[in-house]
Amino acid sequence: MAKRSCFSAKIDIKLAPKIEEDLKAQGFEISKPPYTLFSAKKKGISCTLYESGSLTVQGSEMDGFIEFYLEPEVLQEFRFSHPEAHLDLTPHIGMDEAGKGDFFGPLCVAALYADSEGIKKLQQIGVRDSKKMTDAAILKMAKEIRASFAYTAIRLFPQKYNELHAKFKNLNRLLAWAHTSAMGDLIEKTGCRKALLDKFADDYVMENAIKQKKIDVHLDQKVRGEEDLVVAAASIVARASFLEGIARLSDEYGLEIPKGAAKQVIETGQKLVAKFGPEVLNKVAKTHFKTTSEIL
Repeated sequence: MAKRSCFSAKIDIKLAPKIEEDLKAQGFEISKPPYTLFSAKKKGISCTLYESGSLTVQGSEMDGFIEFYLEPEVLQEFRFSHPEAHLDLTPHIGMDEAGKGDFFGPLCVAALYADSEGIKKLQQIGVRDSKKMTDAAILKMAKEIRASFAYTAIRLFPQKYNELHAKFKNLNRLLAWAHTSAMGDLIEKTGCRKALLDKFADDYVMENAIKQKKIDVHLDQKVRGEEDLVVAAASIVARASFLEGIARLSDEYGLEIPKGAAKQVIETGQKLVAKFGPEVLNKVAKTHFKTTSEIL
C-alpha cells in the first residue's frame, strides 16, 4: 500500500493537557504557534493539535508513534495501522462520474465490481479518492485497475453528449441514464446486484431510471461515496477515461484543450472558433454551459 506522509484525526480538545504531558514525557519539545493548542516535535515526528480539534502527525517515524501511542491511548481505534479491520468486504459495484463540470471533453461514468479479495487488493494498491490524485497517478492506477477488475465505462464525447442533453433537458437525468446503463451492463457481466453510487442528485432520479430499465438491484446512494474503495476505484477509471478523452480531442484539433471552466477555457474556445468556426464547439464542448455564450 502507498505510504502516507501525513496523518490527521479529529479529537476531543479536553484531551489536550493529557496528550501534551504524554508527549513531554516521550521527549517531544512543545511550542504554541497561533491557532494551535500545541505543536510537539522530536526527531522524525511532528505532532500539532489545532484549536479546532484537528490533530496532524507527520515525519519519517510517525507510523510507530501512531500505532503504539496515538491509536491505543487517544483515538482508541486502529484505522491507520490496521485499516483492513475497518473495511466493508461485501462484494459490490461502485459507481462514479467525471467531466460533468468541465466545459471541454467528454462526460464519463464508470461502474466497477470487486469481491472481498478485490476490495483488499484495492486497498493494497493505494486506491483513494481521485480528487486527491494527480492526473499522472490516476492514469497509472487506472491501467492497473482495468487489468484486474470487471468494469463498464461509458464515455460521451461532446457531440453525443449535446444530443443526449437536448433530449433529456437535464444533466441529472442524463447522468442517471448513463449510470444505469453502466450498472446494468456490469450486473449482466458479474451477477452482482448490490451497488453503491457517489450521490449526485435526489434518490428518486436514479430510482426512476432503474425502474425504466427494469433492473433488479439494491442501490445505495451516498454523499462522499468515494470514501468506499470500490466507488473510489470507479472514480479513478472515470477520471482516466475523461483525461484520455481530453488528450484525444487535443490531438485531433492540434491545440492543448484545458480542463475545468475558467478563463483559459474561454481563450482556448475563442482560438478553436477562429480556426474551425463556431460549429466546432458542438464537437469539443458541452454547449449548454454559459461558457458557450462567453466564447461566442
